[in-house]
Amino acid sequence: MSSILTNNGAMVALNTLKSINSDLSKVQDTISTGKAVNSAKDDASVWAISKVMEADVKGFKGISDSLSLAESSLAVAAGASETVTDLLTDIKGKIVAAQEENVDRDKIQSDIKALSDQIKSVTGAAQFNGLNFLEGSDSVEVLSSLDRASDGTVSVSNIAIDRQDLTASKGTFGSGTSLNANATASDTTVASAGNIASVTINGDADMSDNAFSIEIGGTTLEFQNNFFSNTTNDVSATTQVVAAINALGIEGITAAVNGGTPTQIDITSTRAFEDVSLSATGDATAGATEIAERAETIDLSNSASVNDGDGYRVTVGSSSYSYVAGKGETMEDVAKGLKAAIDGGNIDGVTTSVTQDETTGQWTLKVDNDGSGSASLALTVTGAAGGEASGGLFGLDTIDVSTKDGAKAALGNIDTLIANSVDAAAAFGSAQGRLETQSDFIGKLSSALKAGIGSLVDADMEETSARLQALQVQQQLGVQSLSMANQAPQSILSLFR
Repeated sequence: MSSILTNNGAMVALNTLKSINSDLSKVQDTISTGKAVNSAKDDASVWAISKVMEADVKGFKGISDSLSLAESSLAVAAGASETVTDLLTDIKGKIVAAQEENVDRDKIQSDIKALSDQIKSVTGAAQFNGLNFLEGSDSVEVLSSLDRASDGTVSVSNIAIDRQDLTASKGTFGSGTSLNANATASDTTVASAGNIASVTINGDADMSDNAFSIEIGGTTLEFQNNFFSNTTNDVSATTQVVAAINALGIEGITAAVNGGTPTQIDITSTRAFEDVSLSATGDATAGATEIAERAETIDLSNSASVNDGDGYRVTVGSSSYSYVAGKGETMEDVAKGLKAAIDGGNIDGVTTSVTQDETTGQWTLKVDNDGSGSASLALTVTGAAGGEASGGLFGLDTIDVSTKDGAKAALGNIDTLIANSVDAAAAFGSAQGRLETQSDFIGKLSSALKAGIGSLVDADMEETSARLQALQVQQQLGVQSLSMANQAPQSILSLFR
């Protein structure tokens, strides 16, 4: 049945054409934007995921900028610390030259002062956008990552970079908890008198048949049978032995007949930082196996921890010398810091040394007095927490090679300063490597996220092109089909002619 009121064919063709046009419009949008999912109406869930990931990518761009800034700051710090190390090495060369007798120590001291000033200039200028890793001891937090949990919450991760203080600041001695128990002085005074051990001659009225040997600091004296005449008794033999010992000219060693016991030899050692071995065989008896070093000792605890701001103060004579530990320092640093402080005081006749016990690992500061300034000096040590740390180049300002003793003390301290500077440069290098690794990872992560977003929302252009052509053909057919359906009522007119 044909009807001029209802054209089913035209309605079907029209709906089909509308659907084709709608699909064609979507394909054209895809072609123009390059995205299969351009808005939430295209695919709400995929669009939401893509937007979260795009936000993360932008966040990682900010992190990459933060890492780049930190890398630049560290590059400045590393370069400065290496320059400081080179300058300290130059200072060591000057100090070594000052050990000679026939040099102009005052001119060398002027050179050292100039190099020290240059070190301070480098340290002060080693900043990038106001951040100086060579001043202070606190850590700098660098934003390194955004961590998104499965429930959608986001947290940040940081890389902590420790500053490496290469200033020469003295620090501030604290007034907090007493640390007196961590440092023990061997005596309350540092005397210049040597230590004494005795050797007793076990003789008789006729020493011609007596034989014995005496060993002092590796040097041995042999007295064989018939060395003494048959008229030599033990008292006169003792006098001859004393003369023989003194004739050896052993550094720091002298011998004398004991005032109360004429067959006893008192052997005195004034060696500052060295024990002297002593033994006797045959008709002689040693009262000890060694003569102790003259220096007094300050033993630092082998078990106590050292915290940032822990300070120790040694009083020698009427003056006090302090060192305040910084972050990550140990008793070794405390001992060497105190040595630098005391050496900087240039006390007449006072020298220092730092040693570590090979068995226990305990660090000890030794203080000696040769008596050229005072025969005896007071010695005390105290400690307190809560101070402000001394700089890593503490002692640089007090290097003084204008005297022989000063040059000798400076030689020991400069190695400590060089070691601190090298440690700082190494720490910066390690931090640079970590930041570089993290920066590379963030770059790769951002690329992976972008690829993921692309796989979710980007259009397959080959597929889209084929779809476009198919829809264009369908559109042409739809138009023709609709045209044919619209012409169908025309045939009804022929029925009424």
